[in-house]
Amino acid sequence: MWPGDQYKPDPMIAGKNLSGPAVLIIALLLLAGSVAASGIRTYTGDEVTISGYSTGGPYVYLFLTGPNLPENGVALNDISQRADQGGFTRVSVEGDDHWTYTWATNSINGRLDEGTYTIWVVDVPSDRSRLMEADYQTIDVTLTKPFVTVDTPPQNAAMDLQSVPDGAAVSVNDRYVGQTPLPYSGLSPGTYTVTFSLAGYQDLSTRVTVAGGENAEVVANLRPATGSFFVNSTPSGARVLLDGTGAGYTPVVLANVSAGNHTVTLEKDGYLSVTRQVSPGFGMRAPIDVVLEPLPATTAPLPPPTRAAALVPAPAAALLVIALGIVYRRSRGR
Repeated sequence: MWPGDQYKPDPMIAGKNLSGPAVLIIALLLLAGSVAASGIRTYTGDEVTISGYSTGGPYVYLFLTGPNLPENGVALNDISQRADQGGFTRVSVEGDDHWTYTWATNSINGRLDEGTYTIWVVDVPSDRSRLMEADYQTIDVTLTKPFVTVDTPPQNAAMDLQSVPDGAAVSVNDRYVGQTPLPYSGLSPGTYTVTFSLAGYQDLSTRVTVAGGENAEVVANLRPATGSFFVNSTPSGARVLLDGTGAGYTPVVLANVSAGNHTVTLEKDGYLSVTRQVSPGFGMRAPIDVVLEPLPATTAPLPPPTRAAALVPAPAAALLVIALGIVYRRSRGR
């Protein structure tokens, strides 16, 4: 400082005006948000309660500065009222020098943007440009937009289980759940192994992935379970009938025979017929080897008669032989 200059206190120095003995402190903060090293953090629309002590008079005066507000501040309860035009929020000091104010950030005759604001507490109605005339304290308040979250439980998934033909037993992850057609619900989202089983048909397994709230349709087209037979005979060349229908001559392979009981018959001239009851194994070739037995001799067919015998009855033939003998003797006697 040069000689003759006057000392001018910095109006932005937080604390007590050097010209007055009053004491102003903010002793207590009660708020809806959280306290950070730099002040209060809360959401727009919340209530912020501040309190403190003042020995400078019966009232303290509050104003607010921050984003998109007038430089010298506005009243906390009505941001349309400028502090440099007398717009303050006046709070009474109780007999014990204590004061309290609850700032409802959603009832301020306007809207505050997100950002950090400063609440000024002075012992006389002085705006920011005239802080040298007052004792004051400050507290920073950071406002952020509120948000809403909804914790919803995951939605269950379902399957609509069908088969062609109907009536297949269904297992989900190796657990029997019923027969088709079958609606199956209450599943957690995920991937499942679904198996369809029906007598006479091949089992069918498939992987099914279902999402929450989804009903997955699963249709299983079942294929008949089949097997085959290799049929041989001694001697070979016997006619083979499968369930009464000709199927070739031995040796022969009977392929794609459906599951269940079947009848296989072998026939050959001069031999006894043989019939077997068989049931194919799925995907397997079963051997059928038969030794044919000749027909018994007593049942052998008679040889066909000669032409002469067939034309002349037996007694007439005998008479004819005798007559011929007589003629022959007479010829010799001459």
